[in-house]
Formats: sequence, structure tokens, C-alpha cells
Amino acid sequence: MSFFRFLLFLFVFGIVGFANAQNLGKVRGQVFDVNNSQPLIGANVYWEGNTASGVVTDLDGNFELVNPTFPAKLIISYVGYEKSIRIINAKDAEKPLRFFLKPEELSLEEIIIQERRPDEQIKNLEMGKASVPIETIKNIPALFGEVDLFRSLQLLPGVQTAGEGTTGLFVRGGSADQNLVQLDGAPVYNASHFFGIFSVFNPDALKSVDLYKGNMPSSFGGRASALIDVGLLEGNNEQIKGNGGIGSISSRLTLEGPLFGKNSTFIVSGRRTYADLFLKLSSDENLRNNKLNFHDLSGKVSFLLGDRDKISVSSYEGTDFLGLDDQFGLGWTNWVSSVNWNRVNSENSFFDLQGYHSRYSYKVEINDPDNGFEWTNRLNETGIKAIWTRVLDTKTTVNWGIHSQYYHFSPVDLSPDPGSGIQSIATNPKNGWLNNLFIGVAHEISPKLSTEAGLRWGIYNQVGKGVEYFYPNDQPERDKQIDSVAFSTLEPMEFYQGLEPRLAFRYLINEQFSIKAAYNRNFQYVQIATNSSAGLPIDRWVLADRYTQPIRSDQVSLGLFKNFDKNRWEFSVEGYYKDLRNVIDLRNGAQVLFTDQVETEILSGKGWAYGVETLLRKNTGKTTGWLAYTWSRAWRKIEGVSENQAYNPRFDRPHDVTLVLNHEFTPSWSAGLTFVYTTGQAVSFPVGSYVVDNQNVPLYSNFRNQDRFPDYHRMDASVTWRNADKGRKWRGSWNFSIYNLYGRKNPFAYEFREIYNDDFRFEPSDGEIISARPGIVMTYLFTILPSITYNFQF
Repeated sequence: MSFFRFLLFLFVFGIVGFANAQNLGKVRGQVFDVNNSQPLIGANVYWEGNTASGVVTDLDGNFELVNPTFPAKLIISYVGYEKSIRIINAKDAEKPLRFFLKPEELSLEEIIIQERRPDEQIKNLEMGKASVPIETIKNIPALFGEVDLFRSLQLLPGVQTAGEGTTGLFVRGGSADQNLVQLDGAPVYNASHFFGIFSVFNPDALKSVDLYKGNMPSSFGGRASALIDVGLLEGNNEQIKGNGGIGSISSRLTLEGPLFGKNSTFIVSGRRTYADLFLKLSSDENLRNNKLNFHDLSGKVSFLLGDRDKISVSSYEGTDFLGLDDQFGLGWTNWVSSVNWNRVNSENSFFDLQGYHSRYSYKVEINDPDNGFEWTNRLNETGIKAIWTRVLDTKTTVNWGIHSQYYHFSPVDLSPDPGSGIQSIATNPKNGWLNNLFIGVAHEISPKLSTEAGLRWGIYNQVGKGVEYFYPNDQPERDKQIDSVAFSTLEPMEFYQGLEPRLAFRYLINEQFSIKAAYNRNFQYVQIATNSSAGLPIDRWVLADRYTQPIRSDQVSLGLFKNFDKNRWEFSVEGYYKDLRNVIDLRNGAQVLFTDQVETEILSGKGWAYGVETLLRKNTGKTTGWLAYTWSRAWRKIEGVSENQAYNPRFDRPHDVTLVLNHEFTPSWSAGLTFVYTTGQAVSFPVGSYVVDNQNVPLYSNFRNQDRFPDYHRMDASVTWRNADKGRKWRGSWNFSIYNLYGRKNPFAYEFREIYNDDFRFEPSDGEIISARPGIVMTYLFTILPSITYNFQF
């Protein structure tokens, strides 16, 4: 049976099931934490004596349960919380119910790790999905004491990093731009501060973090490799509360509470570094005049409109700035906003509507009377997404919807200062309109076998205002343009469309052991043209057009999942193979930043990646954490690159080992430890040198990335002391952490140049040159780096 016939069968089956389900009544409600009014995800809800027909709460804490004969005793349980038992009568079931669970005393070690069902990885259909609790992220030893979301995700199997101190994520052989990073549904185009050292997300303001690297739901799309879905907290509706921290290089503060009564809440969170304040203490006047800082600010307001409707508005703004002695300035800004409306149409029907806008911009300034200029660029994405969900019966759920996205990439604009010898440069804008239709069906075929099928159809148009260039034989080459055509606003320029089927199965061997398989196809209509694996603020984004086709990614995966010792331990093995088409790379010597004809600087071809990921995790007890090992390979083959031979991208790292441990000695004292080992990144070293103007210049092979940095490894440790919680309004804790505990000098870069007088610090302008020889200078960023942070709650 073909996939489309199978999908049609499930849909028809579901319609019949829906007709039969109309006579089934439902009890619906929502489960919250009593202290902060946050919805509890994955709470168990069941009727006394009938646990087999129970359900778990969704991302908003909602549940629906088939009515028994009234009255009946409803039980709600959640790990780390006291159980709630309530007798439900027929009158109670006429409207949505609300339940508030109280955390158990001295159960912190369970709350930290266990924010989901103990047997979730066995029972659900998800493959390649990882959810990292926010409290776990906060307990991982941090660089400069700055807890970071992306650095925590790098500790998961199948996720590679760009290098020392960076937050770039490379998931299952995909480049960083193949990850969709979204905050409350709005995409974030540059999710890093300080050139990739920190991510833009302040953990104090976050509710949830989900990483999809395999079986992605049909309601998501637009990227070839992974989805990082980040959700902001909602404020509590009881009283004003706050938390924050004062660290080595930054401070942060979060406030939340009711807005206009208990039916509306707010939360606002801010963070700022003060690294530039330390520069002012330097004895070097040049350093004192430098600026280096970032800040971010996020907020969310939510309104309950009766028993059926909720509206929330979220916004985030973050800015970085680097200034060197008033001569050079580089700044970049993210601003994303979203509006979400969630409606309960009936006891088995739901509707979600979302609108968002995301803007990213940067600005470079050179203050020089002879060569001064200002260089700016901006890109925007605006979208609207509607999802309808219907629970047909206890075994079948259907969701469908539409997602419309409009891309606007502004012209690159370089304007010289008055009297400057620099020539002005301006490119043409790029615009694209992507519409997606999707449907997904989840069905339990039998108690052991469940399946989920989905289909997404993307319809893409490149539209004006813009200019399209033409070349001999339709092959773009620099300085070979033969004609061009200008298009007016919204005039069609290029068209692409593609079907994206998704299919997943789960077979339950027993209550502690399951097998899962999945297939996913994704199309990606925007990508980055860059020669930097770490990601830079000035990277050039490229829309699909006449010469750059959208990326197509096909991935198959198979996994074994096993729990031990009453679900205290989890073990999983996942294997995958990913096929990539129309991926791009730069020509040798390419210049993409200022050209209006990017197609002449890039080449496209295919790629593939495969690997095996293993994970052993302990969920409860005084000691929690995980051990992960990944063996993987990533390849590219592009005509015109590396003599047309297959080569490894820089983020190909065959072996990756991570260890994460957290131990609670007492309610006041806890400690964390992480260890990381990876194969060195693939690079190109010179094969010789030649002389230009009496200078030795490195000579590189035509084959790309045939060498490697030394293997990377590092250990971090932290100790946390908390005030005992004795009903105080103010609760504080101190965290002391050491990054790179044993001082490993992991290389960040190698420079091949002349070494004068056997001293790599010596410059020709420093004095007489006695000797000169070719040499290699290694740069490393950090050795042993201690930090201290004070965190507080009130």
C-alpha cells in the first residue's frame, strides 16, 4: 500500500470513528503547579480502578477523559507532586475543571530531571526528540557562570558543536542554518550573543525546550535538519514574584504575576552583560575605550477569556555591540513577536491561531577620514499559522492546518562617509512567499502498535521587487552576465512546490521495551552562504530562486528503547540515514557579502549523513544525569568543489562522548559535572607556500577538509549552595563553577605565518630581524576558567 493510500485509509477510518465517538462524553480540565500557576506537562489523569484508560496532560496542561458512570473518583498524579483525588459528579463535567498540585517536600531531585511521564520514551511515537527540563539546564556547569540553553543541547547525542566556546548546533550532519529555532512559534534568525559564545535565551524566562532531530510533526517545517522549539513562561496569577542572578559577566532579573486580576498574567525578563565595564579598569587607554556588551529583554502577557479561550502575546528583543576605540563598530539586533489564540471548540475539538513577525538586522561602521563607511542589512519573516485538532476517539487524533510565511531580505547597503575613497554598494531586495498545507493522523492500531502519518505541502514563490540575471547556458559565472530583468512588487519570479510525507511507527514489545521507526521529508527555502562553520552576524542568507533550488532532506531512522528499575533508568539506541539534495557551498575565493549576484559565488550539490546514537540516562534519585555516545559521518559532493570528490564539512566529527552528572548531597548542597570528548573538526591545512612581495603565503590543496584539529575534550564542574526553604520570601543560592577543570588547551584556530627571531610575538616593526622561518601559531580561548554567580528568588 502506498503512503498516500495509507494516509487516506487512516483519515477515512478516523471519520468513521468520529461518527461513533459523538455519543461519548468527555471530562476536560487543566492541571497547574499551585505555587506558580504554570501548566504541568505530562501529568497522569485517570479514573480510580481504571488506570489503563488514563491520559496525560498536553503542553498547556489540558486533558480529556471519557466519562464513566457518575459519581466517580478522578486521580491526578505527577512525579515530585502530591497526588490529587477528587470526586466528580455529572454537574461537574459540564464545564472545564482546574486542578492545582502541590510539590512534595524534599523532592527536588525528582523535579529537576523528571518533567515527563517515567515511561514516556517507551510509550510515545516520538523519535529523535529530546526535551531538556529548564532546571536541568540550570544545574549544568556553565562558561563564565552563564547558564546557556544551546550549550546544554550540545551535550545530547547527535548534536555537534562548531568549536570551543560556541553555541552553534549541527544536528545529524546538517549545517547550523538547517535548524529552525523558534520562540513561542516565531523564528529566530541569529540565536547567539558574543559571536556565538552565548545563546539569546535567558533560562529564567523559559517554560520548555524541545529538540526534534528525527520524527518532526507535519505542523512544523521549513528546515532540513532540526527544530528547536522554545516556549516562554507564563506569569502566575496569584502574586508578584521574581528571580534573577548576579554573575561574573552579566546580571538578570525576571518578574511575574497577575496583570488585571486572576484571568490575566504577565512576565518580563531582562539580562545585560557588563564586560565593557571591566575594560574601563584597564591601564591601556585603547582597551578602556572599547565596548563589548549584549542585552536581551523578553515579555509575555496572557488573558483567559472565559472557559474556552486564551490569548497570549510574546516579544523578545536582543542586541549585541562591539566597538573598538571609536574607530570600528559592529552591532546586531533580534526582535521577534508573536500572538497566540487557543480555543476549545468542544470537548474533542481545538483551534490554535498564531501570528508572528521576526526581524534581524546588523550594522557595521568604520570611522576613518579616508576609508570610512556604514554598512547595514536587515531581513524579516512574517507569518500566520492555523491548526485544527480533533480527538476522534480514545485511539485516534487528527490535526490539520495552514501556515503562510512571507520573507523580505532588504538590500545590502554600504554607504561611504563624506570624503571617503570607498565606493557605495547596494544590492536588490529578495522576497519569497511560502504557503504550507498540512495534515497529521495519530492512531493506536492495537495496544502494542501505534502509528502517526502526516503530509505537508509547501508552495513557494519568489516574488518582486527584485532583479533576475541571465548567463550563457544558464550557468552563473562571475562577470559573465548577458542580461537582466526587473520585477515589480509581488510579481512572480520563480516557483517551487514539494510534498513532505512523514510516517512513524511504535511497537511495544512489553511495558519496558519498544521499537520505533520513522521517515521524514523536509524542504528548506532559505539557507546561508558562508565559509564560517561557527556562524557570523554578517552571514548572507539566500532565498530559493532561479539558480538556487530549495534543499530537500530525506531521513529514515530506527530505534530501540528500554527502561530499567521501575523507569529509573532509560537506555536507547537510534540509527539514522539522511539524504540531502541542493545543499550549497562556496566556490574557492568566493565573495558573497556585497554582490548582487550571489549565484555566481556558490555551487550546489548533494550531501548525506549517517550515524548511531546511544543514551543511558538516570532520571530519579540523589544522582541523576546521562552518558551519551554518537558515531556519525557527514559528507558533501558538489561539482566544482574538492575536485568533484566527496568531502567532509567542518562539523563532521565521527566520535562524540558526553557525560552529565548532578548529585544532591543535602537539600542545601548539590554538585554538577560534565565531560565532553569529540573528534577534531575537519579543516584544510596548507600543503606548501609561495612568495608574494617577499612574504611567504600558504598554498592550499584543491581537496577540501582533508585534515583535522586534535581531538577535543574538556571537563567542567560546579557546586551550588541554597538557603534552606523555611517559608522565607527571599531565597538565595550561590553557584561556583569551573570551566575546563584540568586546563586543556583546545585549539580554536591555527595561523600559518613567518616566525621572526624564534618568537611568535615578534613583529617586523619591533626591531632587527635576525632569523625568519615558516611556523604555526595555535590560538586557544580558555584554560581553567572559574566563575561565581548569586541567584535569588522572591
